[in-house]
Amino acid sequence: MPHHLSLTVAGKATRLDRWLAAELPELTRSRLQKLIEGGQVQINGQPCQKKQTVVKVGDQITLEIPPTESLQLEPENLPLDILYEDESLIIINKAAGMVVHPAPGHSGGTLVNGLLYHCQDLAGIGGVERPGIVHRLDRDTTGAMVVAKTDQAHQHLQKQIQTKIAQREYLGVVYGAPRASEGTIDAPIGRHPVDRKKQAIVPESQGGRPAVTHWRVGERLGNFTLLEFKLETGRTHQIRVHSSSMGHPIVGDGVYGVGRSLGVNLTGQALHAYRLIVEHPVSGERIEAIAPPPPEFLTLLEVLRKR
Repeated sequence: MPHHLSLTVAGKATRLDRWLAAELPELTRSRLQKLIEGGQVQINGQPCQKKQTVVKVGDQITLEIPPTESLQLEPENLPLDILYEDESLIIINKAAGMVVHPAPGHSGGTLVNGLLYHCQDLAGIGGVERPGIVHRLDRDTTGAMVVAKTDQAHQHLQKQIQTKIAQREYLGVVYGAPRASEGTIDAPIGRHPVDRKKQAIVPESQGGRPAVTHWRVGERLGNFTLLEFKLETGRTHQIRVHSSSMGHPIVGDGVYGVGRSLGVNLTGQALHAYRLIVEHPVSGERIEAIAPPPPEFLTLLEVLRKR
C-alpha cells in the first residue's frame, strides 16, 4: 500500500525538491525528484511535476510514496577488502570494475550482493534497492566506501555527507600540468543536455546542482600530474567532470577524457578514494580509513616517473 503524507510549508520560500529534502531526510533527493516527476506530489491539491517550483509559507504539500519494489537481491560470496567494521558500519576498499548496486545490465556481482552475504542483517537498511549504501563510487573508481549496517547509522552517515562532516579525499592522475599548485573548482553539475549517460557543467537555472572540488598538486610527472582532491559535495562523476573542465582530464577516463593508453593496463580511470573520515554514528569517535591504491595505479605512477 502507498504511504500518504501531508505537510505544511513554514519558513522562507524555496524550491520544492529542496524543501522536501529538508523535511524528509530519510528519503534521498533523487527519490523525491522521481516522486515529483511521477506526479505523486501535490501543492494545494494540484499535481506538481516540476522540482524547481517555489513553495511558500502556508502551502499544503501532499505526497503519495509507493512501496519500494524488491529487486530480489541475492547474497554472493564475493571478495571484499575490509578496512574497518563493527556492528554499525563497514568501510571497504572497492575494487575497480565493481558496480556498487544492482541496476539494469548489472543484476549480480555488485558490491551490494557481496555485502548481503558478508553482513547477514543488512537487507532493508536504507531501502530495499540499495541496502546500507550511504554514498557511491563509480564502477571504475577504486577506494574507500562506508556502508551502514543499521537504519540509525544510515541516517547519521548520510547527514554527515550532506553537512560536510564526512571527509572524502581522492588521488587522481591527470593529463597536463596545472600552473597553480592548488585550487578550487566551483561549478554546478547536472545531466548532459545531449548525452543523457554523461554529466556536465550545467547552470543551476537549468537543473545543475552546486558542486565544489578542492585540488592540490601531489607530484608533477612531466606532462602528467598526481592531484589530491577533496570533495565538498558529492555529485555523480564530480571529480571527473571538474578535472576535464579545467583542461586536465583523469588518465584512462574514456568518457570525459582522451582515454588513450600509456602502456599500463588500467581497468578504468586513474582515480582512487584513498582517505575517508567519518564520525561514528554511536560513539561519536573519529574514524579515519586509508585505502591503499591498487597495483595498477602504483604501476602507472612508476611508469610516469621513469619517463
